[in-house]
Amino acid sequence: MALNYIWVGFFVIAFLVALAKLIFLGDTEIFKLLVEGLFDSSKSAVMDIALPLAGVMTFFLGLLNIAEKIGAINAIARVIGPFFNKLFPEVPKDHPANGQMIMNFSANMLGLDNAATPFGLKAMQSLQELNPDKETASNAQIMFLVLHTSGLTIIPLGIMAQRAILGAADPSDIFIPCLIGTYIATVASILIVGIKQRLNLFNTTVLGGIVGVSAVLGLGLWALAGLPKEKLEVVSKIVGNVLLLSIVVTFLIGAIRQKIDVFGTFIEGAKAGFETSVRIIPYLVGMLVAIGAFRNSGAMTYVVDGMKYVIGLTGIDTAFTDALPVALMRPLSGSASRALMIDAMKQFGPDSFVGRLSCIFQGAAETTFYIVALYFGSVGIKKTRYAIVAGLTADLIGVIAGIALGYFFFR
Repeated sequence: MALNYIWVGFFVIAFLVALAKLIFLGDTEIFKLLVEGLFDSSKSAVMDIALPLAGVMTFFLGLLNIAEKIGAINAIARVIGPFFNKLFPEVPKDHPANGQMIMNFSANMLGLDNAATPFGLKAMQSLQELNPDKETASNAQIMFLVLHTSGLTIIPLGIMAQRAILGAADPSDIFIPCLIGTYIATVASILIVGIKQRLNLFNTTVLGGIVGVSAVLGLGLWALAGLPKEKLEVVSKIVGNVLLLSIVVTFLIGAIRQKIDVFGTFIEGAKAGFETSVRIIPYLVGMLVAIGAFRNSGAMTYVVDGMKYVIGLTGIDTAFTDALPVALMRPLSGSASRALMIDAMKQFGPDSFVGRLSCIFQGAAETTFYIVALYFGSVGIKKTRYAIVAGLTADLIGVIAGIALGYFFFR
């Protein structure tokens, strides 16, 4: 129900803002811009997102089918079972969803977005099999989705690459702030959803898992921090790509050793990937068109200007408000927030406070509404319960942390 109100709200607000511009500002082109945006967003949702995603999903879901046949998914599930069982008590200990979720999170942490999405969609489908009410999100599905929207990423390669293109003196200087920001958002996600679901988060398993991950991240940061930026980017790219290809080769060799029909098994899973890609198109079109209308009407600009004015009245330094468009757009559209990040770096400079803060915002969160539409839409979930509110709350905490980190490191 919440998704219904949000979706309709985007269109209604866009219409009212455009109508006000026409009446009070005499902007005769605004409705033309909105209508053209409807067609452009509809086309972009299919041509730029759904169809390219179809190829990636077809391959990786075929690969996942091989992994399931050789028992790799169950093996992964057993390894991470103790921690995940505390966060997902509704999921059986040896269920494939556990392995699929950890593969999704692992790919995200390495910045391998294209690989993470098929793993995540497969995990959501597995969780749907356990869901007694097929139209209402289960506790496990909400926990998984909110954790995913926190966007935990160890290596923000795309952001560093864009900073290098725009001439930043040190493209990787936002590396540590981005990592800390997204980690804070992830821990916040666990706490928010865990408290809502009345989970026991203060047991030794959960605390040990969080502390253990924190230690691994700390050691990784310590090892990478001393590298020159050129070597850091090279190492990051090599590690991510080698790990991804290693997963592919390991599954294939495992299937050969177990004398499984590798190609036939791949085709069986690949068919499901294509079918899923087709099924999510209506959900993507609906959400992205609404977001485009909200953006094209100028409503986002008014929101940012209003916040800047209100914050200015308190006497607080408003330097961070020029980067807020990225933070506010990030939950709505990844491509739009990326465009705003680039625009901020072009306008203020890649090494400016605003330019760097916009990068932290981009790296410390995920596209919450897109993920809700994609993941819940892929399994036909209509009632999202508190998933969107929890995801946006974690995003807000990530934004606040990002502002603090920006001032700490760069102001």
